[in-house]
Amino acid sequence: MTDATTITVSGDAGYGITVGSGILAGLGAALPPAARKVLIIHPPTLAAQAEALRTSLSADREVLLAEIPDAEQGKRIEVAAFCWQVLGKADFTRTDAIVGFGGGAVTDLAGFVAATWLRGVEIVQIPTTVLGMVDAAVGGKTGVNTAEGKNLVGAFWPPRAVLCDLDLLDTLSQNERVAGYAEVVKAGFIHEPEILDLIEADPQAATDSRSAAFRRTVELAIGMKAAVVGEDFREAGLREILNYGHTLGHAIEHAERYRWRHGAAISVGMVFAAELSRLAGRLPDAAAQRHRDILTSLGLPTTYRAGAWPQLLATMQRDKKTRGGMLRFIVLDDIARPTVLQAPDESLLFAAYQEVAG
Repeated sequence: MTDATTITVSGDAGYGITVGSGILAGLGAALPPAARKVLIIHPPTLAAQAEALRTSLSADREVLLAEIPDAEQGKRIEVAAFCWQVLGKADFTRTDAIVGFGGGAVTDLAGFVAATWLRGVEIVQIPTTVLGMVDAAVGGKTGVNTAEGKNLVGAFWPPRAVLCDLDLLDTLSQNERVAGYAEVVKAGFIHEPEILDLIEADPQAATDSRSAAFRRTVELAIGMKAAVVGEDFREAGLREILNYGHTLGHAIEHAERYRWRHGAAISVGMVFAAELSRLAGRLPDAAAQRHRDILTSLGLPTTYRAGAWPQLLATMQRDKKTRGGMLRFIVLDDIARPTVLQAPDESLLFAAYQEVAG
């Protein structure tokens, strides 16, 4: 492990997020000492690396592997049931542990399995994508998708530790890195404008996983989320700001049957939220335009199908962020000044959508 940074999530269920190169070597020390059995949940693309992890841990533990479908296909109750079956047949106890090894969908599913097996066993998350490192694996929100929408079934369950090994990003395509980087951009708009400055200075360097700018923006994004989660673990208030761009973004993912990358959908969702903020008289025109400029410079989408609005609105009305039948959106009064817009008029929503309709 070299040049590692540890970011701490505070609170009763606090934990550390370690960022750097060679972090995987610390997995054994991150596991609970009492754990005699460990289940590593991973996608097919990481089968060889999961096997290597099993070998490294097997000297004094029984280590099993559970291969699950990659991406959103893995976030289904049937996949969780398969993992429960593996745990049951192996006689996993409350002192044993799970490792989530994969992208954001894998860590979401693994966290849900850990939260529900015996009402909760320890989990160490090892995200292998940008999205997983800055978002999915950090906050302790776990879940699976249903036919009605994304993440409608889930639990809050903090990991024991999160290991963000930047070396794991080397094999990702540029498209995949950029899609995950949308969550880094979100952190810039809602809390850390330094991220936006670094992207504007050099978009290519900002998304190069070996650059100092990339590491700086990733650590800023993780630090922002860690601070928010430490203060509001169960999303009773402050944590809502992390949903910036997600209400429409999740609806787009659902409409696309999860063929779109999460970050691509959230990119459009952020432009929509910025336009909603602007039309509501909150966000200056220049700040709304800055959304388009930055996201476009990264190669992320900023528009979606014009005729999709009725379907998207219906999906948003079922969103878990809705309260008492009233839609809630995180909007901006300015860069790094997020707030809640509750029950906006449908005509205002439609007008904002016209700004992203392509």
